[in-house]
Amino acid sequence: MKYLLWLLKAAIFFTLFAFALNNQQDATVHFFFGTQWRAPLVLVVLSAFALGVAIGALGMVPRWWRHRSAARRAQAAAAQPPAPPAPAPAAPIEANEPPIHGI
Repeated sequence: MKYLLWLLKAAIFFTLFAFALNNQQDATVHFFFGTQWRAPLVLVVLSAFALGVAIGALGMVPRWWRHRSAARRAQAAAAQPPAPPAPAPAAPIEANEPPIHGI
């Protein structure tokens, strides 16, 4: 299994390497206000991928913070010993009725 995983990683690497070698032509990316960027196509694709990963990770940061704080609260609650149960309040006895004994 270890060798199969190594072969899969090597195949992915060589596929991406061949992609990079086959796409060395210059590409022009046009931005707003007439600005443009000329770079090899593989660099344009790689930077678009990296930008997408960065934006996706930044979009997940608030959820990660919420989950970390909830886990921290749960861990703190589990570390504290449980509080003893409070005694039940006694029912008030009315002045006009005698206390009931028996049943």
